[in-house]
Amino acid sequence: MNKRDFLKKSGLGVAGLAIAPSLLMSAAKTKNGRLRTAHIGVGNMGLADLKDTASHPLVDVTALCDVDSNYLNQAKKLFPNAKTYSDYRIMLKEMSDEIDAVVVSTPDHTHAPASMLAMNMNKAVYCQKPLTHHVSEARAMSKLAKEKNLVTQMGIQVHSFYDYKLATLLIQSGIIGKVHTVHAWSPKNWGYDGAAPEGSDPIPETLDWNLWLGTSAKRPYKKDVYHPGNWRKLMDYGCGTLGDMGVHIFDTPYNALELDVPKTIKNECREPNGFGFPENNIVTYEFPQTKHTAETLKWIWYDGPGAPKDHEDLLLPGAKKETSSETKDENLEDKMSLETKVASKGVLPEQGAMFVGEKGRLLLPHFMQLPQKIVDGKYVDISAEIEAVEKANNMGKPIRNYASEGPKHYHQFVDACLGKDECTAPFSYASKLTETILLGVIAGRFPNETLHWDSEKAKFSEEKANQYLDGNYREF
Repeated sequence: MNKRDFLKKSGLGVAGLAIAPSLLMSAAKTKNGRLRTAHIGVGNMGLADLKDTASHPLVDVTALCDVDSNYLNQAKKLFPNAKTYSDYRIMLKEMSDEIDAVVVSTPDHTHAPASMLAMNMNKAVYCQKPLTHHVSEARAMSKLAKEKNLVTQMGIQVHSFYDYKLATLLIQSGIIGKVHTVHAWSPKNWGYDGAAPEGSDPIPETLDWNLWLGTSAKRPYKKDVYHPGNWRKLMDYGCGTLGDMGVHIFDTPYNALELDVPKTIKNECREPNGFGFPENNIVTYEFPQTKHTAETLKWIWYDGPGAPKDHEDLLLPGAKKETSSETKDENLEDKMSLETKVASKGVLPEQGAMFVGEKGRLLLPHFMQLPQKIVDGKYVDISAEIEAVEKANNMGKPIRNYASEGPKHYHQFVDACLGKDECTAPFSYASKLTETILLGVIAGRFPNETLHWDSEKAKFSEEKANQYLDGNYREF
C-alpha cells in the first residue's frame, strides 16, 4: 500500500483537514499561552524526549501513546492527567482538537507514518533521528512541512550544544581554510552479521506486536530480537550505526560546510544478508562544492568495532608515544576533559570528526569537548579565535552538563511553536541530512560499488538501487 492510500484508509488524509497552519500556530499561542503535546513512543529514548519536552514550563502533556503497556504505564505515572493510547492513529483522530504538537519517538520505520499523519492534521512535529526510514519519506515530510508552514524539529539534541555551534562558526570563519576532506567515526555496533532467527516466541501480554510492526511487513515475534532494543540493527526497522550515531556526528560538519546531498556513495562492507546491517562500514561520499569547501569534498565514515581505520589524516600529535591509561594518571585540574587530553597525547577520541582543510585540520570529539586545531603535526592555540567567535555570537561560556543542556533542543521546539524562537534542525534541513545518511545505508546493499545519485531526479544512475528508496506500507 502506498503512502497516499495509507493516509486515506486511516481516515486522516489531507481532505477534510484543511485547517490553515497559521491558525494552528495562532491557536497554540493563544491557548493560555501554553503548548499541548502528544507523545508517540514513551519508552527508553521516548521517555527522555517526554521528560525533556515537559520540562518546559509552558508545556501540558495531554496524550501518551505506546504499543508496550509497561512503557505506557511508566509514563502515565509521571503525567497522570494525560490520556493514554496504544494506537497513534486513534490518538491523533480522537485528540485532534486537544493537542498542538506531536513528539514522535518510535523505531525508525514508524517515524514517517506517524509524523505524516500528525502533519496532515496541521500539528507541529518533533521527530527523533534519523528523520525517516526511506529517502522518499524524508522528501515527503520536508515537502509537507513546507506546504503547511509547520514548526518541525529533528531530535539531534547536540545540534544545540555549545561545542558544536562553536565548531560550526570556526569552520565558517575559515580557521582551516577550504575543507577538502571530512573523516567521521563511531565504534558502536548497530549491525548484525548473523542469520535471521527461526521460529517464533509467545508475544508478551504487554506488547501489541501488530502495532509495533506498523506499516512494515508481518513477521513472527522473537524475544530479544526486535523489541525493545535491537531493532536498530535490522534492515526492516532501523538504519544501523550510520542512522544512529552517524546522524549526531555528521550533523556539525554537514551544517558547518552547508552541504547538500552527495553525488557519489560507496560502502565498503560485507555482502548483504537481507536481515541485519553490516557490523562494520566504511562509507565514502563525494559532495559538490560549497563556499566552505574545495571543488569537491570527500567524506569518509567509519563504524563498528575497531573504527576508525588508520589514516594519515587522523594521526594526532604525540601519536604512539603515550596511551590513554597513562594519561589517566595525570593532573586533570585544567578545563580539558579526559577524552580531550587523551586526544592531545595522540589517541583519537572514541567518536568524533576531523575536518581537513588547506590551512590545517580541526578535530571535533563527540561530545561536549572543545575542537582542536592541528597544523604541521602540532596543536595550535586557538583561544583567541574561540573568544572572538563567542563574543561575536553572544555565546557565553560552555556549560558541560547534559542534564541542563539536553533539554535546550526540545525547548527551542516548544518556543518555536509558541512563536518565540525558530528551530535550528527543521525538516527542511533534517531531510537532507537524513537523505545523505540513508544513501550510505543503501550503498551497503552493493558493497564496494560506487553509486551515483541524481538529486534533481531523486534516483540513482544504477537502476537496481532505486528499489530501496521507498517501501510498501502494510495495512495494519
